[in-house]
Amino acid sequence: MEPLIINEDARVARARELFVEGYNCCQAVAMTFADVYGVSEELMSRLAAGFGGGIGRMRETCGAVCGMVILAGLDSGPYPNAENKQKNYADVQALAAAFKEQTGSLICRELLGLNKERKDGKLAPIQICSKPDERTETYYATRPCLQMVETAVRIYCRKLQ
Repeated sequence: MEPLIINEDARVARARELFVEGYNCCQAVAMTFADVYGVSEELMSRLAAGFGGGIGRMRETCGAVCGMVILAGLDSGPYPNAENKQKNYADVQALAAAFKEQTGSLICRELLGLNKERKDGKLAPIQICSKPDERTETYYATRPCLQMVETAVRIYCRKLQ
């Protein structure tokens, strides 16, 4: 079997393309590596569908991070196996640490700047809604999502190398 050559710039370009086509952050990251794991982009899209918007648009863990977590699971080998589980957890922790170091957070609402502090010093609750925002020029110009997708893809490319 020939070794897989990972062209980081090509993977980033593919992830950008997927995101701009309307796939969520998690899907764009995970689908970019479908070929590495011998699965279709459609299957990867379905597996990753609910993780966008910080998991179901609840603004929790960033979808781009979730995409890396899905990929790490595919990379870690069969379960139940304590050694594989430990490798998976270590890989996920390393991927998350690299992402947080580069972006400042793993949390969607923080990356989007939705954490607004009230006068009493507590964070104001955010509006959670299942309806995705329309993908417009303003959306792409004001959201860091595309950058988060690119960051996650670059981190994962480096893990594979």
